Amino acid sequence: MPDWLAHIAVAMPPTQALFGQLLIGLINGAFYAMLSLGLAVIFGMLNIINFAHGAQYMLGAFCAWFALDYLGIGYWPSLILAPIAVAAIGIALERLLLRHIYRLDHLYGLLLTFGVALIIEGVLRNYYGSSGQPYSIPRELTGARNLGFMFLPNYRAWVIFASLAVCFGTWFLIERTRLGSYLRAATENPSLVQAFGINVPRMVTLTYGFGAGLAALAGVLAAPIYQVSPLMGSDIIVVVFAVVVIGGMGSIVGAVASGFVLGVVEGLTKVFYPEASNTVIFVVMAIVLLVKPAGFFGRTV
Repeated sequence: MPDWLAHIAVAMPPTQALFGQLLIGLINGAFYAMLSLGLAVIFGMLNIINFAHGAQYMLGAFCAWFALDYLGIGYWPSLILAPIAVAAIGIALERLLLRHIYRLDHLYGLLLTFGVALIIEGVLRNYYGSSGQPYSIPRELTGARNLGFMFLPNYRAWVIFASLAVCFGTWFLIERTRLGSYLRAATENPSLVQAFGINVPRMVTLTYGFGAGLAALAGVLAAPIYQVSPLMGSDIIVVVFAVVVIGGMGSIVGAVASGFVLGVVEGLTKVFYPEASNTVIFVVMAIVLLVKPAGFFGRTV
């Protein structure tokens, strides 16, 4: 065997470690995809860079934790109730604040939502500190399956499946239904759509609430894996913005595809070059911006 081939063989990680990191990459990619999806929906339909998305993700996890600890409401009802509660908060935010800045530069929306995120995070940190709160895995999804080459925890398999189902359902709703065609038309020409009797302001408000609800759903799914913490949104939102930029701002397909792919890339980097695992997504973003500034699936204006 040549020396260089022997060196590679020695450097190769064990199969179980490789597949374990691939699984972690898929889990992270599932959350990147769902959060990027919500950002893409809000930017594509409302033209708002929603920096409060990480806080809405964190609120979803906290709503599930509140429901369990104070009301005795378990995981499965929280998958519905928490997104509805956060969507209602998002609707209030859009009606009270965001609708006044739609005609202004993107920077105003970014600064406003960034300020809202800081307020939400600060309030929860004041009451609960920075340490995380545990949230147990539902009994039906405990345990793991032996795939031969690795053990696959049931809950992590559920997260990947649920994320794919939500992403596909959202894509189908916006790209293949009449409601989605109204949303896309309202983005391009709201005056014309309103002339046909469609309440565009209400549609915009509900769209923002839907995007916030997607973030909250990701938060509920994340609660049993990561501890519920006021910092969990700020820890992930910068990475998610990088994912959205790589996929293309406003592109639903780009958000989902880049989310899962970059999650796997990040996982593999932890195996082969761990020192770069925290920066690899930003390196990819810089390269993509140099080669294709609109992102892989974005539209060049």
